[in-house]
Amino acid sequence: MSATDRVRVTTVVAVEPAEAFELFTADVDLWWRRGPRWRADGRRPSTLRFEPGRGGRLVEIYDESRGDVFEFGRVLDWEPPARLRFEFQGTNFARGEVTVVEVRLEPDADGTRVTLEQSGFDALRPDHPVRHGEPPAKFVASMGAWWGDLLGALRATSRARPPR
Repeated sequence: MSATDRVRVTTVVAVEPAEAFELFTADVDLWWRRGPRWRADGRRPSTLRFEPGRGGRLVEIYDESRGDVFEFGRVLDWEPPARLRFEFQGTNFARGEVTVVEVRLEPDADGTRVTLEQSGFDALRPDHPVRHGEPPAKFVASMGAWWGDLLGALRATSRARPPR
């Protein structure tokens, strides 16, 4: 695995690991930003949802009754409150093209340390549309910034939650 195959981002959220896992998964729609940069179709109202358990999906739902759903990927490992691993693909991925996101949640003096790592970029061809024409190092840096923004929203959401 090369230095341009993965991106790793870490933050600390102000809740215990079990609540952090629930926030990351069950409340994903609360913290995952909206708009074209963040969602498969950021121009239409939608809801993001993890289907719990191994084999569940991460989906963006527009109109579930009509089957108007985009599948970002399948859950590979579901280990509350410590770990989640899922396939992740964008709208511009061909069938069979996926990356993998692993989320680890560890107790921290200030709540829970959340470490997210996305890998599998080396398997995507150099001219893949997800790269937006960027060289590998710049692309990986932009993905790190993208996930950093999302984990910043996760952290802010954890602070705004009433204690459970």
